[in-house]
Amino acid sequence: MAHNNAQNGGNGATLFLPMAFSAGSPSHPAYGAGHATVAGACVTVLKAWFDEDAKLGDVIKRAQLDDTMGNNRKKDPGVLQGLLQPGARINGEDFCEPQPYCGDDANKITVGGELNKIASNVAMGRTMGGVHWRSDNTRSLRLGEKIAIEILRKRTMEYAEMPVSFTLRTFDREMIRVTQGQVMKF
Repeated sequence: MAHNNAQNGGNGATLFLPMAFSAGSPSHPAYGAGHATVAGACVTVLKAWFDEDAKLGDVIKRAQLDDTMGNNRKKDPGVLQGLLQPGARINGEDFCEPQPYCGDDANKITVGGELNKIASNVAMGRTMGGVHWRSDNTRSLRLGEKIAIEILRKRTMEYAEMPVSFTLRTFDREMIRVTQGQVMKF
């Protein structure tokens, strides 16, 4: 700080860049990004358990979703819905109720695509806070993915119901199958 004060005439101002976090930068290295690693692992397991090529609109049509507001009214299962700014009122419109998404790509949105977006958003959130760089996030997402694939590989040898297999698309868009203790690309 003494050097900083000497540089700016001792007026108490700082030449340091503003920080998003009051504690400053964490004392650990930027890579690997913990949040991104966890996001990569969690999303990889979800992609292994669910059909990531399923269209989200079809999933909603199959599910009979109860209203989350507590009145148990059934929502239209054919409409893709999401919450936009819960609790906000914009131009008199109440955003507490799920709003239908009617974009041109509504029938193209897949479970896997949404899971990948969640992983990316979790990872990039730390970048916006000034803690990590994009390279930390992309590498850490892949690190989490590798950890999850290794856990799945081990589990395929432990389940009582044999053979167990998981098929998923990696963050690098490669299709893999995890079965009987092996990981195979196809």
